[in-house]
Amino acid sequence: MPIKMKKIHISLLAAAAAAMAVGGHSATAEVHPAEPEMVLVEGGTFQMGCTGEQGRDCDDDERPAHSVTLSNFYIGRYEVTQAQWKALMGRNPSRFKGDNLPVESVSWDDVQKFIGYLNAATGQQYRLPTEAEWEYAARGGSKSKGYKYSGSNSPKDVAWFDEDWFDGETHPVGAKRPNELGIYDMSGNVDEWCSDRYGAYPASAQNNPAGASADSRRVFRGGSWNSNAGICRVAFRVSNSPGDSYSYLGFRLACSSK
Repeated sequence: MPIKMKKIHISLLAAAAAAMAVGGHSATAEVHPAEPEMVLVEGGTFQMGCTGEQGRDCDDDERPAHSVTLSNFYIGRYEVTQAQWKALMGRNPSRFKGDNLPVESVSWDDVQKFIGYLNAATGQQYRLPTEAEWEYAARGGSKSKGYKYSGSNSPKDVAWFDEDWFDGETHPVGAKRPNELGIYDMSGNVDEWCSDRYGAYPASAQNNPAGASADSRRVFRGGSWNSNAGICRVAFRVSNSPGDSYSYLGFRLACSSK
């Protein structure tokens, strides 16, 4: 190959390589302002539920602790913000206003509409995390150090919770310390919807569980600005009607591949 042509060929290859961005987007493609920054969570097997570090705080529905195996997935580094919600939906339903605050006062049904619009706009396949994915990511995945909260045994390090109730509101995402995977606010700030229907845990080992098949309630996790520390534990579970919305309840996104 002539030297001049060889240089052109190398330049084209370099340009093509540079066009690939993290998360599978092309650098030449415009990223939608509602899209989240995603973190790869490598799959593995973990004990879900009332494990030893949870101490005496466990509720009955956190038992029995059981083995869960998950495939690789991606989860949002941050809770979905009001700026991201407004970029797609227009109206901001949040009680506490601020572009970098987590969106809240959104029902599970509202979130499904947001996800549908986002997937249509981007060609991606975003979704809510399953309850098992949420807990595995909150525990730090394969890098877990066995903390009671997401990233620490001290809730003050990683969570906005009701100790801070004197100002009684949400806080900008990512302001506290991240967990072992570099994910923020999985304890505190706002509770986060999961995809699952609420149900009792099985005793047997599970592979990529998707929750109960019949209950109408949907799970949410993590605790919030108006929760006590016990509710911010990585194992704590709660549920609500999919049509309900509260100023302590938001979400983060997940996807199976990028």
